[in-house]
Amino acid sequence: MLSRVKLLSLKILFLLVLSAGIPAYAQVDFVRVDKSGSKMYLMDGTDVVKEYHVAFGARPKGHKQQEGDEKTPEGEYTLDYKKEDSSFYRAMHISYPNDVDKAAADERGVSPGGFIMIHGQRNWFGWLHPIVQRFNWTNGCIAVTNLEMDEFMKLVKVGTRIVIEW
Repeated sequence: MLSRVKLLSLKILFLLVLSAGIPAYAQVDFVRVDKSGSKMYLMDGTDVVKEYHVAFGARPKGHKQQEGDEKTPEGEYTLDYKKEDSSFYRAMHISYPNDVDKAAADERGVSPGGFIMIHGQRNWFGWLHPIVQRFNWTNGCIAVTNLEMDEFMKLVKVGTRIVIEW
C-alpha cells in the first residue's frame, strides 16, 4: 500500500501534468485567425496562450461576400454566444455580418449570410478528425477537433474579440 506522502505526491504530479499545456495565469483577451496558415491563436496581449490547426470553408481565400460562397469572413468581430446544442459538437458564434458586411451585401443585392461559428466536428464523426482536419470542409465556419473545442470553450469568454485575416 502506498504511503500518504507517496499518494499525495502522485496526486500533485497528476495535477501538474493536466495543467502543463496551459499557463494558469492565461487570460485570453483576443483570438487571432491566420487563414493563410490555417492557424488560430488564443492571445493574452502579445503572448500566444494556445495555437490550433483549423479548417475553413471550401474556398477560404478572400472575405465572405454572400451566403453560400463557402468563405470565412475576414475582419474584426466578437465571439458573442456559445451554442451547446450544435450539429458540430459545440460552438461559439462569430458576430458576422456586421453593419459594413450587411451594407456591402445590400449594395450587391445579395444576402451576406451568417451563423458563422468556431465549432468542433460534425456530431457522430469526431473520430474522423485526423483526416477531416486536413481539408477545408466547412461552409465558412472555423473548425477544430472536439477536444480542442472543449479547451477553447473553457479559455475563451463570450464577448472576446476575434480578428480573422489572410
